[in-house]
Amino acid sequence: MLGLIALLAASVFFGAAIYITWAEQPARLHLDDRAALMHWVPSYRRGFEMQATLALVSGLLAAAAWAQTGHVLWGLGSAIIIMNWPYTLLFIMPVNRRLEAIRPDDAGTESRDLLGQWGRLHAGRSALGGLAAAIFLAAAWLEQ
Repeated sequence: MLGLIALLAASVFFGAAIYITWAEQPARLHLDDRAALMHWVPSYRRGFEMQATLALVSGLLAAAAWAQTGHVLWGLGSAIIIMNWPYTLLFIMPVNRRLEAIRPDDAGTESRDLLGQWGRLHAGRSALGGLAAAIFLAAAWLEQ
């Protein structure tokens, strides 16, 4: 049961991440520089809270499923979904800090370039979430 809840949390994480990557971010980039930056700030803060929690819950539940079942795929998936934390801290947060330091009235080429970079980096979070969900699905399938 722990593994299935981990799968659910990872799937919700992946769904949110892929929505941001394929729908929200491209739409945001169609806005003018000021509006794009103003949209990104609250959107990222809300998304971070949700996705960070989902990654942590999914990773901990999958680790517990691994301890309970001994099935290595739960451990592998746990490590991959948890990788979102260091990935975000090491690669995305420096871009976030630079974006957050730009006042909306100063938005321009720099903020537009940073938003583009942020979107490409966020696609990595989508990939980690999708990979973890796929591994959890395989683990659940093999346990049946």
